[in-house]
Amino acid sequence: MDNFVALDFETANYNQSSVCSVGVVFVINKQITDTYYELIKPAPNYYNAINTQIHGLTRRDTDGARIFPDIWAELLPKIGELPIVAHNSPFDEGCLRAVLAYYGLPPYGRKFLCTCRQARKVLTGLPNHKLATVARHIGFDLEHHHHALADAEACAAIALEVF
Repeated sequence: MDNFVALDFETANYNQSSVCSVGVVFVINKQITDTYYELIKPAPNYYNAINTQIHGLTRRDTDGARIFPDIWAELLPKIGELPIVAHNSPFDEGCLRAVLAYYGLPPYGRKFLCTCRQARKVLTGLPNHKLATVARHIGFDLEHHHHALADAEACAAIALEVF
């Protein structure tokens, strides 16, 4: 696959609509051409300790952030017709579906491609197919795992290897 968008969400709590950051990597002709990272005021706006423990974000980080509809209005035209890939795409696709519904926005009608699922088919013999494991296997240094942009960059690198 030569052209695509790699996307990753982090959430503030157990609600899939509670996206608190998004990382997006644009790949054209197998080259990263742009990246996007934004903190998001989650909906609903509270943090579970376990989520903060995973990604390090707190309400203090996102209280001044924009809400998702403002960010989506910027991202959707940039994504255009490009396919979206995510590692464990059911999670990220579910987050997008939930946050769009939360705000009463039109659903995103296109399916995501899953680098995790594809890696299971192509990269057999790994102990698991978690993002960090697959990234390490292909030689990608995922130094800031669970930072949405770092995870999207790892996803993009994996997509270039497995699709």
